[in-house]
Amino acid sequence: MKSHVKNILLLIIGALIFAVGINYLAIPNKLSEGGVIGITIVTYYYLGWSPGITNLIINVFLIIAGYRLLDRRVMLYTILGIIFCSLFLYLTENTLTPVTSNTLLAAIFAGLLVGIGIGLVFLSGGTTGGSAIVARMCQKYFGWSLGNAMLIFDIVVIAASAFIIGLEKTLYTFIAVYIGARTVDYIVDGLNTKRAITIISQHTPHIAQKITGEMQRGATVLHGHGAYTGDKKEVLYVVIGKQELMRLKELVQEADPEAFVVIHEVHEVLGKGFSK
Repeated sequence: MKSHVKNILLLIIGALIFAVGINYLAIPNKLSEGGVIGITIVTYYYLGWSPGITNLIINVFLIIAGYRLLDRRVMLYTILGIIFCSLFLYLTENTLTPVTSNTLLAAIFAGLLVGIGIGLVFLSGGTTGGSAIVARMCQKYFGWSLGNAMLIFDIVVIAASAFIIGLEKTLYTFIAVYIGARTVDYIVDGLNTKRAITIISQHTPHIAQKITGEMQRGATVLHGHGAYTGDKKEVLYVVIGKQELMRLKELVQEADPEAFVVIHEVHEVLGKGFSK
């Protein structure tokens, strides 16, 4: 029950931030968006229809068409996400003075707020409907990947909005959507990125001892062999914070200047010593 309450609170906060980004930054500066919300904004510009009501109506039809493609829990939170996003879009419509008339600032901060809002909704376990449901349908019936389907749908909507808002505003919209997408990634994957390091050396035990002793970090030894020579090798795998990377490279350099080191960026690490 506590988990459900926490998720619903996250969803409500995310929906409110999302609505603020749309109504106080995007719409006053004649910007659009990707996906279903982009369609609702364009219909608002062209026909004067309320974005909140239009968003709800379109998503109701999408829910009916794609309800079999989402599991029960995701469907429940998606319905809640659609309801709260539509409600806050309706309640915040024309209620406050627009934040800025500078189109570039509006694009940057609209993307930031919309990204934070959608990211929080995703963290709650739901979606804002729209593109997510369309992407599931394209995956099932056309074999497209979810990412490509959402990207194509967003691009088509933004490109079509150029006939209403003009080419210049469309370009600003692409800036907002890009910033929003990156913000969603940071919210969902975690701001505190880590580094995963693979080390291949003839002195693996010595390097492992330095890492566990001097850096107080765990390390895993993997057993492998060279594909060409067939020689047995011990491969060291370590996950550390990015601020620890320079120290680790110094330790490896001191222990074995000939060591082969591969550094990977990872967005989130779950487990003992890291996030739960």
